[in-house]
Amino acid sequence: MVAGLQGVKGLRDQALLLVGFAGAFRRSELVSLQLSDVEWVQQGFIAHLRFSKTDQQGIGRKVAIPYARGASCPVRALQSWIEVAGISVGPIFRSVSKGGGVSEAGLTPQAVALIVKERAKAVGLDPRNYSGHSLRAGLITSAAKLGVSSWKIRQQTGHKSDAMLGRYIRDANIFVDNPAGAVL
Repeated sequence: MVAGLQGVKGLRDQALLLVGFAGAFRRSELVSLQLSDVEWVQQGFIAHLRFSKTDQQGIGRKVAIPYARGASCPVRALQSWIEVAGISVGPIFRSVSKGGGVSEAGLTPQAVALIVKERAKAVGLDPRNYSGHSLRAGLITSAAKLGVSSWKIRQQTGHKSDAMLGRYIRDANIFVDNPAGAVL
């Protein structure tokens, strides 16, 4: 979904999609990120979420986003977007005009959903099957398929229990240790 993105909007969309996926962020968490919430470290960056759907008291939590190999690195994508957009303070993810001008105001959660749908359609996927939540669900499902422990996934996502996490990974592991597969 991020291959071939170009221009200011393309850099924004690439950073938004990669950071959203790597952090397993909700739409609201992604658009609430301020530049001051990002702590650059040797391994990548730490996003400081000030509050979320399950943290109404505003205790906050830290989400580690590591460097990745290849062109789909969320850290390098975010660095490129911030540099090109000239962001020195305020919201990280902002609207971009047709002429490439970057707004001072942050995106809305609905804008994230529209970007995901737009990119899904651009790569030949049915956009009706994708939403802003697909970034979060995608990381959880992918991690589960690779055998990442549920407690490590919950550390990234902020889920409080395996039961809630299970809603995402139930189908991801449907063929793992399948009894019919063992018998047939």
